[in-house]
Amino acid sequence: MESPKPVRILTVCTGNICRSPVAERLLQAGLDQVLPGGFEVRSAGTRAMVGYPIQPLSADIVNMYGGTDKGFAARQLTPKILRDTDIVLTMTSKHRGEVLQLDASLLKRTFTIREFARMLEALEERDAGASAAGDPAGAGSGPAAEPASGASNGKAPDAGTLWRGLPARLAAVRHLALAADSADNEVVDPYKRSPEVYRQMEDELAPAILTILRYARLNTPT
Repeated sequence: MESPKPVRILTVCTGNICRSPVAERLLQAGLDQVLPGGFEVRSAGTRAMVGYPIQPLSADIVNMYGGTDKGFAARQLTPKILRDTDIVLTMTSKHRGEVLQLDASLLKRTFTIREFARMLEALEERDAGASAAGDPAGAGSGPAAEPASGASNGKAPDAGTLWRGLPARLAAVRHLALAADSADNEVVDPYKRSPEVYRQMEDELAPAILTILRYARLNTPT
């Protein structure tokens, strides 16, 4: 039997050497633990420093959280890369706009990474509330209770079906996950800046990554 097609996630920043590689490598490491071979996480830059490795301080963050910076080379974001992507996670709202300039069809599948994490939390809260209320139409907090995303035979969806259907489900809770401040959607660019700015990047990015990985652990069929 042919292996299921992995869920393809793309992280995007500017140079593709500081922020998006951290997100790429840590999401890949965490998702590999959830479902080996089930996810393919890559990154690209809107003005990439093509061929460059991850910046040393970003590499330190990746390694500290259990990922690897080995074998990385920055690449330029292109329409071809986007065509092969299921979910796009950008580091800023500006990057999201640049993605959509290249491929407007990705409107409902492109998020800032911090926005995406908040929406996952809102979705879990909504589903938990529906489950507690005994709502038979509620999506539930687990994959077996997601009829909208599952197969027509009523079986629980596989990982690909669940994750590719996730953007449509998140649209229903977007209003519940609006940022109190627009800055709450952004991850600071630390390139050529002090170690303190790299720590700020980590403080903004790491919680979103951990939220995504927690959602994956709790909801992805294995």
